[in-house]
Amino acid sequence: MEGPFVGPRLGTVIDEGIAMRAHRGFTLVELMIIVALLGIMAAIVIPEFGSNTSEARTSALNSDLAAIRKQIELYRYHHQEQLPAAAGETGPDFIRRMTTKTDGTGGVGTEFGPYFLRMPTNPFNDLDTVRVGNAAAGANTHGWRFDPATGEFQADDNIDADHNGIPDHVGL
Repeated sequence: MEGPFVGPRLGTVIDEGIAMRAHRGFTLVELMIIVALLGIMAAIVIPEFGSNTSEARTSALNSDLAAIRKQIELYRYHHQEQLPAAAGETGPDFIRRMTTKTDGTGGVGTEFGPYFLRMPTNPFNDLDTVRVGNAAAGANTHGWRFDPATGEFQADDNIDADHNGIPDHVGL
């Protein structure tokens, strides 16, 4: 009998009368190399996801601001140029008028609204509250700031990535 041949059992090689099993699985060294390569690839890819996360949050913030501003304009149209909150009123007043049905004067009613189901959360500070008036946007005490004099609606977070002393999202 010369040379190896495959025996009757699958996966068994017979060489000169000695039965040897076919090689299955990975060795420890092979596994360590694979783990090292995956670690290197993760170190390259993860920072890319970090910047995309910030870009995604900025995009979500822009989208929320645009949607809320459109609904404020619709509220204004339905209520004869009246804004959802006046000077001296509070954030809960604003939120109530935007998330429930109102009458023509902004009181509880059935004619108009709701303009959205719930107040969106600012993706940069995870707050869904509204501050009416007072200090300029960027105080980071609420998710949003509404100016009852101008009708301007802004993000109230204090993210300043470029360190120029002006919150990045005030001008969005």
